[in-house]
Amino acid sequence: MFFAGAGGGLWRSAREAVFLLLAVLLGVGATLLASRLLSATVLRGMPSAFVLELPPYRRPRVGQVLLRSALDRTLFVLGRAAAVAAPAGLLLWVLANVEAGGASLLDHLTAFLDPFARLLGLDGVILAAFLLGFPANEIVVPVMLMAYLSAGSLLEVQDLGTLRALLEEQGWTGVTAACTLLFTLFHWPCSTTCLTIRAETGSWRWTALGIALPTAVGMSLCALTAAAGRLLGF
Repeated sequence: MFFAGAGGGLWRSAREAVFLLLAVLLGVGATLLASRLLSATVLRGMPSAFVLELPPYRRPRVGQVLLRSALDRTLFVLGRAAAVAAPAGLLLWVLANVEAGGASLLDHLTAFLDPFARLLGLDGVILAAFLLGFPANEIVVPVMLMAYLSAGSLLEVQDLGTLRALLEEQGWTGVTAACTLLFTLFHWPCSTTCLTIRAETGSWRWTALGIALPTAVGMSLCALTAAAGRLLGF
């Protein structure tokens, strides 16, 4: 919406594809850099090995494959997500519908976060949406729209032109969009991922590191981008 330019057709699609490719490459590069940094600091001297034992090949049995997939993948992931989604949904409803001092609790939260969020090139609504989207990153934009429009439930806009007009009415610029994209790429993992890290490592310390490292990278990049935008007059 903000970087592909006007018009349509093949050229716009090409610009969108190039921009998306650059975002993917930025994520890959940051992953390799973080791996190198960890290997030189907290993981220094720790042996690193990967052993893969291949089972004997057998003809797959369709019923067993479907059953194990349903139990080990679908139901397990859904159960873990529901354990967080249910209380998170209740929290969202309370924040959006309970008022104090003539404004909803969500409005108070966004106003509280706004000064710090401005330093990152965001605003209080965007930062609050990321925080409340911890159960599932897919609800970040709906929470954002709910806060901007002072609605009592999650919203979704299908038309990108309408969405851009709404965001620009709320003060979005190219710098805001760039910082939001960077923070989308680099911020804390969702709740299910954090629970998986805890289960795999058996340590809350490694889970905290898994949350802190990408968040620190995202905040640093956003702060630098916002400062550069202000310096250049964008």
